[in-house]
Amino acid sequence: MAKRFPVNPPHPERNCWGCDRFCAADALLCGNGSERTQHPIETFGPGWENWSGIPGDMDGDAVKAEMPATDAGPTG
Repeated sequence: MAKRFPVNPPHPERNCWGCDRFCAADALLCGNGSERTQHPIETFGPGWENWSGIPGDMDGDAVKAEMPATDAGPTG
């Protein structure tokens, strides 16, 4: 069973977040490469768990639909 993924860890820079082992940054055990995988809060900042990756899809950040232009009458 996978470990619970912490939403806001106190020191995300101390661990690798690339697999379920959450290895220390200086002792990578899984062979996930030579660099640690950053936690999403390091990459995207606070509120990352609410972000879907689609621009304008966050709460309070909805894209407003454009209203079609209406004819205001004759201009002449």
